[in-house]
Amino acid sequence: MAKIVNFVTVSTEGLESSPFALALAGLRANEARYFHNKYGHVFSVTPASKSKKTVAYVSRVLLERNIVIDSPPLQVSSFEVEGVRWTYVFYESGLSINVLYQLEGPSPKRAVGFKLSDGMEIPPELSAFKFARQKSKLAGTIRGSYFVVKGEYSL
Repeated sequence: MAKIVNFVTVSTEGLESSPFALALAGLRANEARYFHNKYGHVFSVTPASKSKKTVAYVSRVLLERNIVIDSPPLQVSSFEVEGVRWTYVFYESGLSINVLYQLEGPSPKRAVGFKLSDGMEIPPELSAFKFARQKSKLAGTIRGSYFVVKGEYSL
C-alpha cells in the first residue's frame, strides 16, 4: 500500500535499515516538497519488495551505462506528471535514483538522476560521476549527478 510522504514532519518509516535513515528520509521529503510546490502532486512511496517491476525498470535503464547498484532497494515511487513519467528508488545505502522520462515530443527529455544522502560516500559504481552540492532544510547537503538516457524504455 502506498504511503504519502510528509514533507513537514520528516519520518524514517520504511527506511529504518539504512545507516543514513534520517538523511535519506530528508531527501525523500525534499522530493515530496518539490512535487507538491511545482505540480501540486502528492508524492507517495511503496515498499520495493511490492514493486519489483519498478525496481527492474530502473535497473534496465542503469544498464545503459553498465551501472549495477549493490545496495538493496527500500522504497519506490512511480507516477506521471505533465507528460513526464518519474520513477524513484530509495536504497539502503542512502542513495536515491530517479528516472525522468518524457513520454512524447520531438526530442523528449530523458535522464537518470543520482542523489546521495548527507554523510554517505560515493558508491564505487558511481565513482565516474561528478557530484554537485545543494543545501536543503530537509536533507542537509545533497550531492547530485545525472546522465542523459539514450534508449527507449517502458515500465
